[in-house]
This record gives sequence, C-alpha cells and structure tokens, in this order.
Amino acid sequence: MMKTRLFFRTLAVLLIGGMATSVNAQGVIVHKKGGQTIKVPYEELDSISTYDYDDEPDVPTPGPEDTKTYTVNGVSFTMIAVGGGTFTMGATPEQTGYSSNELPTHQVTLDSYSIGETEVTQELWQAVMGYKPTSDDSQWSSTYGLGAQYPAYYISWDDCQSFITKLNSLTGEKFRMPTEAEWEYAARGGNKSQKYLYSGSNTIGDVAWYTTNSNEKTHEVKTKSPNELGIYDMSGNVWEWCSDWYGSYSSNAQTNPTGATSGFYRVYRGGSWYNNASYCRVAYRNNSCIPSYRYNILGLRLVQ
Repeated sequence: MMKTRLFFRTLAVLLIGGMATSVNAQGVIVHKKGGQTIKVPYEELDSISTYDYDDEPDVPTPGPEDTKTYTVNGVSFTMIAVGGGTFTMGATPEQTGYSSNELPTHQVTLDSYSIGETEVTQELWQAVMGYKPTSDDSQWSSTYGLGAQYPAYYISWDDCQSFITKLNSLTGEKFRMPTEAEWEYAARGGNKSQKYLYSGSNTIGDVAWYTTNSNEKTHEVKTKSPNELGIYDMSGNVWEWCSDWYGSYSSNAQTNPTGATSGFYRVYRGGSWYNNASYCRVAYRNNSCIPSYRYNILGLRLVQ
C-alpha cells in the first residue's frame, strides 16, 4: 500500500511539472522535453519526486575524453571528438528559407572524427606558416579584425592545403579539411543534435557574428555560445572551406561521402560576419569560389 501511494504521488509530481510519463511492469518512464527518456524502477520512485529533469546545462562542456590539445611553435589549439552516426543532410524541416541546392535531403552515415573547437586563428596560422596568407600585410587589418584570437581569413582553398601539409609535418599528425558532410554533421551537433536552425541555437545572435551584429568585421573566436558538441562559430564569423568539389545532392543514402569527383568550385560553409542569417543556417551551401580565391570572409576549420 505504501508503494502504491508513493507511485501515484510521484506520478502526480511529474505531471504537474509538465513531464510526460508512462508506466510498464518495471517502473515509470519519464519523457524529457529534449526527446530523451529515463526509466525508473518502482523501488527508486522516492528518488525522483523532487528531481528537475530539465535542470541541465543547455550545452554540455566537453570532458577530457572528448578533446585533445596540440601545441605548435608555442600556440595551442583543441580538437573535439565527434562520435559517428547517421543524420539527414540538407533542407530538413527546421531549415526555413532553404535553397534548392539543399535538396533532396538524404541519409548520411559518418565514422567518428575530430574537428577544431574553433576556426584556425591568426596566431595558429602564423605559427605554422610564418607569414600571413598573402604577401600584402594589409590583408589582415583592424578593419576586418586583427589579433591572435581572430580567425585567419583571406585564405584560399589552395592556401589551406599548404597550411595543412606544413602543420602535419610539424606535428606528425594527419589533419585535413572537413568534408561537406562532416562539416554539416558537426554543425548540427552530431549525435547530440537538438535540430537547431543555426549551429547551437535557433536564435542566431546567441551563436554567430553576422551582418546585423558584426560591425562589418570578424570577431575573436569563442566569444559566442558553442553548439551541442562544444564547437564555436560554425555559424557566422568566417566561411569555412570544405574539401569537396561542389555537386548536386542525390537522394541515395551515403556513407562517408566526399563530394563530386571533379568540378570548378569548392564548397564552403557556415556564413560569415558579412552575411545575413539565412546564410548561417547549418544546411546552407555556398559554391561561388574557385580554389585559388581569397577574400576577407573565407577561413578554415581543421578535421582529423
């Protein structure tokens, strides 16, 4: 009788708190707002009647097992683990204002990998290359953002290849550019995705420097909130080159896709300080730059 009363009292607490619940032979199942479920045996009911199941941080802080930090010529950078999984790539329902090249949506399965916590910074670029991306020092300036923790920009796809080759020589690692699919999966939050419009939020100002708030320049990395995986600036600040040639999507399911086999333009993703909100969506694709093109909105994020 005591257990029966406890069961109904606990159930009432959960319902009053706005929690959807169900029961089975083993206990109570609590359905959380984010889509997760918790199964609680009857003998543990007294431990849940005062617990707030949605009292959790919006963005989990990556633990030591999720990150690895490297140091090159005195400059450190962090890579964040992205657990493999399957996701729907392209113009999923929350991607309002989508473009036709985001269709058709298709299932993509990826192996695990690691991605840069931030865009490659100016201090990291110079630590590896020993110089700015172009021979004209004015290309990095206070006009568009200058400083150790600002993202490197005026970087072509070809420049990125040179940077990665030298970085790998210095570290003995195998860094590379993200594929377009890897970029989108990480931007969506990987297997922790909450299906946001932008990377980490439905409110762009929380996670991105874009045309409305940027004051027409880049900003230091990690000054906006991260996404579900603890990755910063995947929406806004600077566009990020991907390894793929641009090509149309197929409706076929794919595993570890690498894009078109040939082409004229390389893909870049994420939007920038110059662009409006629609360009900063996690599904938006841009393909208007040849590999040798440099501009003050183009940068890089590493993958391993």
